[in-house]
Amino acid sequence: MENLVNFYRGRKVFVTGHTGFKGTWLVSVLLGLGAEVSGYALAPQECDALYTAAGLERQLGVHSTIADVRDAEALLRALDRSEAEIVIHLAAQPIVREGYERPAYTYETNVMGTVNLLEAARHCPGVRSILNVTTDKVYRNNEWERGYREGDELDGYDPYSNSKSCSELVTATYRRSFFEARGVAVSTARAGNVIGGGDFARDRLIPDCVRAAIAGKNVRLRNPHSVRPFQHVLEPVYAYLLIAMRQYETPELASSYNVGPEYEDCVTAGRLAELFCSEWGGGLRCETVSDGGPHEAGLLRLDCAHIKETLGWRPVWNIERAVSETVRWTKVWQNGGDCAAEMRRESEEYLRCLKI
Repeated sequence: MENLVNFYRGRKVFVTGHTGFKGTWLVSVLLGLGAEVSGYALAPQECDALYTAAGLERQLGVHSTIADVRDAEALLRALDRSEAEIVIHLAAQPIVREGYERPAYTYETNVMGTVNLLEAARHCPGVRSILNVTTDKVYRNNEWERGYREGDELDGYDPYSNSKSCSELVTATYRRSFFEARGVAVSTARAGNVIGGGDFARDRLIPDCVRAAIAGKNVRLRNPHSVRPFQHVLEPVYAYLLIAMRQYETPELASSYNVGPEYEDCVTAGRLAELFCSEWGGGLRCETVSDGGPHEAGLLRLDCAHIKETLGWRPVWNIERAVSETVRWTKVWQNGGDCAAEMRRESEEYLRCLKI
């Protein structure tokens, strides 16, 4: 914990996708650690209400550029202007169903956006540590009981997942071709399904639960038996910061890292919804309603032995705690409370539990 605080205090960090759900949490944590953050992202949309609720557009220490990762020149200018040593790439089209609806846009953003980011970093000599955040869905899903390991085949099924598999391959090529010889550390992080306060995206389970709860309706489940590596958003956020720090200090640690919960916390969508309903109270219930949507994997787990053994990271909050914190934040937001203060409380509690 102390190492993270000491390392990031005063450090310049460039974050793409900083107006999104995970990006907002990451920037909030970085500010709490004393970092100076430059963000690059599209303007916040309705599903990015967390960015506004957290007050980051008014926060000292955040320098924000509103632009598209598909705009290579704008991205290069912003990264060069930031003078950042650390780059964390979150900007993406992150929704599986939207990938089916807009496949070309998904590939343009997730693949060429990664190319543009790495090209920009290649021309900014001050950059020393780069982390590309992808997804647990990069693997060829064989519906195995065991968790996928970093050496398993990359072959995402749908346009979103496949675009992230491509992003992984692009990153590996740039690492070998351009960055290793310069001592610049480049890693990827393959995180599981993230939950937490402030996620309002469509076609995601917890946001759907929140909308149902507020509307006084039952939670409607498409695939209640699907198993996913659900985890609180602070789990991968602190993992990203640890990876970026450790590879900055020791470039040989650059790698691909799975970031997910313990085996017993990989639960079904139905179990997660039940936990949410119980925590929310008020008689909230679940019902299964098939909408005839596109293919979705039935079973997906991650084996996180590599990050545990190499960097000493381990998940801190189990699935019950993750849901409890999510509901607590949501009720603060629903009642017009101080969402930024609630985020700081969660981050401080998590950091006290973190043993790295």
